[in-house]
Amino acid sequence: MSIRLAVEAGIAVITLDRPEKRNAITGSMIVALGAAYAACDRDDSVRVVVVTGSGSAFCAGADLSPGKTPFGEVADRTQFDSSPVHPRAWQVRKPVIAAINGAAIGIGFSIALQADMRIVAIDAPLAVLQTRRGVVPDAQSHFVLPRLIGTARAAELLIAGRTITGAMAADWGLANRATPSSDVFLTAMDWASDIASNVSPLSAALSKSIMWRGLTNTADEVDGMEREAHLVLMGRPDAAEGGRAFAERRSATFASRVPLDWPANWPTDWSGDWQVEP
Repeated sequence: MSIRLAVEAGIAVITLDRPEKRNAITGSMIVALGAAYAACDRDDSVRVVVVTGSGSAFCAGADLSPGKTPFGEVADRTQFDSSPVHPRAWQVRKPVIAAINGAAIGIGFSIALQADMRIVAIDAPLAVLQTRRGVVPDAQSHFVLPRLIGTARAAELLIAGRTITGAMAADWGLANRATPSSDVFLTAMDWASDIASNVSPLSAALSKSIMWRGLTNTADEVDGMEREAHLVLMGRPDAAEGGRAFAERRSATFASRVPLDWPANWPTDWSGDWQVEP
């Protein structure tokens, strides 16, 4: 399998596992990655997801080896999908951390941009090179990048197809942390362990939903979502436990599970056909 999924102690690790091709993406990998995300979303035991690459790269982009034509003419234009991974990382109701251990190019970089947090190797080359291949960046990178780093810097990546390093990405606010490549996965796992141990799963899920949905909403609409989330959470066991743990100077033990405790009236953007029944 070119995508591996392992779950332990509340942490799911999804690995792009094609190191001989620097984890270059194929159609079957896209389907498998979406299936892994969906499995993490519906597994109540998963509290946080880490996605990374095996070997020296995170993902070198679409497979352009001889015989592969990802940019060829589309026979059925109604079936073409420029963001083919379903669900996207931001639609998974668990925090998703991209551990970018090496090069993240093209759709490989776009996949990392869909995560909630990014830990990147200092010297990792990062680029969306599609304008240098005669097409355009994909996977909603035109939506995410300007919001993360502003239009001027986004233009360097999206329009000019410039390659930057992980160190630059952290300086720009595109990555949460830049570390030596040997520390990327360990750092991501440390962050994941902290989330799995100390963050309420339902609180994190609702906060993530508000954060991503809020990118296209007004301040008043976000205020409304925050209010509704408070009404969902107040009085639940996690809220009581969080307050008690703080007062007693101990770590909280949160009992909520997602999707088990997902509020029925909370809107989602991810109720499409990828939601495979358990």
